[in-house]
Amino acid sequence: MDPSPSLAAPAFDAELIARHDLNGPRYTSYPTAPHFDVLFGEAEYRAAAAASNEEPIPRPLSLYVHLPFCPSPCFYCGCNRVITRNRTEIGAYLVRLEREIALQAALFDRDRQVLQLHMGGGTPNYLDLEQMAALMDALRSGFTFGPESLREFSIEIDPRLTGAGTMAGLARLGFNRASFGVQDFDPAVQEAINRIQGIEETLGVIADARAAGFRSVSVDLIYGLPLQSLEGFARTLEIVIAGRPDRIAVYGYAHLPEVFKAQRQIDPADMPPASTRLALLGLAIDTLRRAGYQYLGMDHFALPQDELAQAQSAGDLQRNFQGYSTHAECDLVGLGVSAIGKVGDCYAANARDLTGYYAAIDAGHLAVMRGHRLTEDDTLRGSIIQALMCSGDLDMQAFSERHGFDFGQRYAAELNRLEPLVSDGLVRIEAGHLRVTPRGRLLVRLVAMAFDAYLARPGEKAPRYSRVI
Repeated sequence: MDPSPSLAAPAFDAELIARHDLNGPRYTSYPTAPHFDVLFGEAEYRAAAAASNEEPIPRPLSLYVHLPFCPSPCFYCGCNRVITRNRTEIGAYLVRLEREIALQAALFDRDRQVLQLHMGGGTPNYLDLEQMAALMDALRSGFTFGPESLREFSIEIDPRLTGAGTMAGLARLGFNRASFGVQDFDPAVQEAINRIQGIEETLGVIADARAAGFRSVSVDLIYGLPLQSLEGFARTLEIVIAGRPDRIAVYGYAHLPEVFKAQRQIDPADMPPASTRLALLGLAIDTLRRAGYQYLGMDHFALPQDELAQAQSAGDLQRNFQGYSTHAECDLVGLGVSAIGKVGDCYAANARDLTGYYAAIDAGHLAVMRGHRLTEDDTLRGSIIQALMCSGDLDMQAFSERHGFDFGQRYAAELNRLEPLVSDGLVRIEAGHLRVTPRGRLLVRLVAMAFDAYLARPGEKAPRYSRVI
């Protein structure tokens, strides 16, 4: 019997990947955010929150807080962020954010515990510890935090803005997981992306997190950046592995200068050719595997003892707006400009710009500007995509029995769309299962896309997505 696709190492085939490297969603939600509707607003969100309180067993809560500010632009970045060195501007945002926290918290019964919290950006640690403490106090005043042993409270960290005592201070505030941005240690690459970052300062901050008692440390890298070379990226991987983070994310750089203004600062002549980009990915996969990291899927690797790796082995891994997660059973409350949440069967997205966000909050309203209520078809397709993205194995027979229809008949068109992937050995259909093979693990987004009813078919206009590799 072949090993479970969730445990089998991905097979790297440069020619196969190059042939199938199309654009597609990352599936942190289904449907994805471009398909949210402006007809879904505050009233619909309030109704969804009220309904979620009335469920027989209300779900615990997960909070996402968006802190958009950065002191300088990293040219590769496609996040929703605001570049400023004006601390007054940050203070004005925090005033609105605390008001939104109070508005949102009033919608949920106090016995619904917060088990997961993630602060993303921007650069969350651009806030000083006093500002962060006030923000945590506001969250604690509005929501009920679960037992400390059950909490996953994480924060994204820029090591360049982390002074002595910062990680210990964040630990005292309740954070127990941290994600550190690195991208690449090669000096030429750092200069090209406007992110000069020292090795010693980065490893020192990671060591500080360990000493402060953080239970999980993650490092973010990017392949496909300008001036990247195999030699330089190999050195970066060597340095990061020596720090032994629990998780390593290796993202493919999406160069979309027509969408992200900062990327126009990158010289197109500095971009690595497609062959080098694929070779960088292959290098990362091989190096991390030999160092003992398990491939979870998409861009993520973890040590076998990490919670995500254990959840995947147990078949419990989930995926949401924070990526892979062990707490997808929570209702997700999005706080801050551009934040997205999911409560019950509804997605809700806040205003993407500060002007719209401030206007809503100052008027005493929630900042929800778009959203989507899931249909029965959305829920079914979403569960299929979840299974493929998280375990690489869909039990079609069990799915049919659970929902009272014949999977092969209902999704005949989707299975037909998979035939080229079956022919290339990316997926197998056998014994009532749809299984992603080791050859297909790196291209799992393509498999999921076959079941996406919102994707534009030939001749239709589609949202702009990144390349799948």
